[in-house]
Amino acid sequence: MKLDKDINKVNSEALFLISCSTNLFLQFVADRSAEVATEKKKKTVKLDHLRITVKRHRPTNDFLLDSLPVPAESTQSVANLVSDRDRSRPVADKPAPAGTRRIGHFFRKPENEAPIQINDE
Repeated sequence: MKLDKDINKVNSEALFLISCSTNLFLQFVADRSAEVATEKKKKTVKLDHLRITVKRHRPTNDFLLDSLPVPAESTQSVANLVSDRDRSRPVADKPAPAGTRRIGHFFRKPENEAPIQINDE
């Protein structure tokens, strides 16, 4: 909601409802992705499992599939590209894999944006 410039104030009940809805949605996607990983006999949920989950669920497919990163090359070929020089550098200096961002980028405070006011009536 902070990214939408048309929203200046948010009612606390609306904020709570959106928060609960987001939590339920993420739990649904996580559960279904875990099921896909189990079907593939994997113990770790990966992006491919998430993509399969989104493709199988039509309402999610309509809006989320385009937002997911493009599938990368095989893991083995990417691992071969990492040199010894890259392994010795600190994590912050290493380039992020294609289609991903550093977590610091996600939590960075937007510049030139007015704060959102929450109306606690």
